[in-house]
Amino acid sequence: MRLGGPIFEKWEGAEGWAEAVKNADYRAAYFPASDDADDETIQSFIEAAAAADIVIAEVGAWSNPISPNNEQRDTAIQLNKNRLALADKAGARCCVNVSGSRSPESWYGPSPDDLTEATFDLIVETVQEIIDEVRPTRTHYCLETMPWSYPDSADSYLRLIEAINREEFAVHLDPTNLVCSPQRFANNGELITECLEKLGPQIRSCHAKDISLSNELMVHLDEVRPGLGSLDYRAFLGGLNQLDPDIPLMMEHLPTEEEYEQAGAYIRSVASEMGIEL
Repeated sequence: MRLGGPIFEKWEGAEGWAEAVKNADYRAAYFPASDDADDETIQSFIEAAAAADIVIAEVGAWSNPISPNNEQRDTAIQLNKNRLALADKAGARCCVNVSGSRSPESWYGPSPDDLTEATFDLIVETVQEIIDEVRPTRTHYCLETMPWSYPDSADSYLRLIEAINREEFAVHLDPTNLVCSPQRFANNGELITECLEKLGPQIRSCHAKDISLSNELMVHLDEVRPGLGSLDYRAFLGGLNQLDPDIPLMMEHLPTEEEYEQAGAYIRSVASEMGIEL
């Protein structure tokens, strides 16, 4: 697999971007161009990535395409179409978004209506619309696994794959997001293994985070830097290593370059102990 994350180094042009990615010791990267980038600019990033052996992991489409607000929903759906088209031009591994939320206040949830059959059907309809308009040939559209909205498990992801019924739909795995109870926290290695066994061939990209359980009366789970929590990285890295060698493992949500360096060092140390190359 290939480790990647955000780039803090200032850069100019595609070659400068590729050099910054390599300076961060990454072999995968988020695609840096905007939706309105011209074909020449996009091609320059494609060529720079290929020359530097960098896999373009993801184009994010972070928005709420199932919003109960119709105007917001329409805007989000168009954004997802635009981002999927960009990912296809770039040859990115995937265009990724969360499925969204029926909450009127938060674009990603939670809402009591999110894990209902009606919302499941709305997600299916929405993803089909996005894919059918763009019809990508070089990338896939994916939904990131989440704790309180579909897909919230390997099995619900399989249900979505079957219901959406589009070859252009694939899997984005963030196992930390699936750890939403003490039971899953205690058995997260088994959870990760289940996801990799059931979804492995269809995984296009992954996120690398970590999670801790607070010593409080009520359940309180916190996202933390990789190495500071209890996510079973041996199960995660070992399982991914059995799949496509170009699967990106992308770090996110950390506030500083130093913390990304510390997170990367931890992930690399586990991989090194297992004889895995990142």
